[in-house]
Amino acid sequence: MKIDTHHHFWKYTPAEYGWIGDDMKLLRRDFLAADLRLAMAEAGVDAAISVQARETVEETRWLLEIAGAEPKIVGVVGWVELAGKNVEAELDRFTGDGKFKGVRHILQSEPANELMDDPKFNEGVAKLAPRKLVYDILIYERHLKQAITFVDRHPNQVFVLDHIAKPLIQGHVLEPWRTLMRQLAERENVYCKLSGMVTEADWLHWSPADLAPYVATAIDTFTPKRLMFGSDWPVLLAAGNYRLWHDTVARAVAELSEAERERFWSGTAREAYRL
Repeated sequence: MKIDTHHHFWKYTPAEYGWIGDDMKLLRRDFLAADLRLAMAEAGVDAAISVQARETVEETRWLLEIAGAEPKIVGVVGWVELAGKNVEAELDRFTGDGKFKGVRHILQSEPANELMDDPKFNEGVAKLAPRKLVYDILIYERHLKQAITFVDRHPNQVFVLDHIAKPLIQGHVLEPWRTLMRQLAERENVYCKLSGMVTEADWLHWSPADLAPYVATAIDTFTPKRLMFGSDWPVLLAAGNYRLWHDTVARAVAELSEAERERFWSGTAREAYRL
């Protein structure tokens, strides 16, 4: 079985998706369950986890509605206002749905060291572990030091690092990202998604060789025991397509043992997100 641990749905509006610039015009349309089913079928992927793209509880409800009607969606990582006064009520409202698996805030768009150090935000994160919810970390490589400190405040919380912390692939820069990834991976409560890489490379001219040092680092630091596949569809369409990314990853992990590949493609996701 293969599980895509990271994709998005949206009904496009310019106001809500202002980050989709002129260089990403092909993303300026709706992407819904039927589109994902087709992409997954072409790549031989069996199930997926939906991840928030807007910071609204309305989207979290909407993603859970889609998941309730679509068997291939096995989990949802939504959004709640973790620093808000109603965080517990919002979490309890969603945890009644068995497909609600975690929470994400778009830290990469924040002065990340400020929010990750914010006491109210950390109080909200502390509400997740008792409810067996994951926290997905979305950052750029420049935020890794702060992320390590943030993780250390919550030793009993399961974290999943999105997009291998978005290293500077286009510039072929490995340090200090590689060293900091090794340090983060020492925290055994942190998992990592091999995802979101092609959009950090040269969109039009990337090759597997450009990605290879970053893939190797992710495998070496987190090992297949805590590494999982993610597509970042439909964002990845700016630099390729679903089947191309799946096949690129498949070749990259081909040298792993059969047990390690099974762990990477599904076992890690099952464990981290309690699927």
